[in-house]
Amino acid sequence: MIETIAKYFPHLSPAQRDAFEALMTQYPLWNEKINVISRKDIDNLEINHILHSLAIAKFIQFSPGSEILDFGTGGGLPGLPLAVMFPEVRFHLIDRIGKKIRVAKEIAASAGIGNVTFQHGDIGECHDKFDFVVSRAVMPQPDLVRLSRKNISRSMRNAVPNGVIALKGGELGNELNALKVDSEVVDISNYFSEPFFDTKKIVYTSI
Repeated sequence: MIETIAKYFPHLSPAQRDAFEALMTQYPLWNEKINVISRKDIDNLEINHILHSLAIAKFIQFSPGSEILDFGTGGGLPGLPLAVMFPEVRFHLIDRIGKKIRVAKEIAASAGIGNVTFQHGDIGECHDKFDFVVSRAVMPQPDLVRLSRKNISRSMRNAVPNGVIALKGGELGNELNALKVDSEVVDISNYFSEPFFDTKKIVYTSI
């Protein structure tokens, strides 16, 4: 069921494989009750949503003990797949929509993902510090950086400086021109060959 994930991440442990299989099972079940993924796209769950989230794991290998904030997680993406990939890293998932956080909690419990915490609320209500903020198609990068800057820790635990890592698609020229700091843009097609990723990018801004 996770053939494509396993192709790009061949060294998954049995526990990680089981957790990804659980995500593949649980998301369609929950999506019938609470729409967290477009219903016309749920059949593309593995590639368009879980593997897309895991592009961040190709960009950076988070060091054990790192703390990551998933800003606007929705139903748990990219936070839950990343939490499976990095079991020694803590992930805090926040979203303003309570029913979506509920879905993320239930799916995490069903998949046995224990290195995650959840918060129903706005980013302004989150006062903890993190090594990185990750996000998937939530808002323009300048707004993302502005709102999450206060949550970025000054301690350095990773080979890449702390900052914001966002999954985005489409034309980003105007969005990146509005940033006051340099950002690195990486084509996800460098990592994954499926046509879905032809227009998908990672945008990393150090803070």
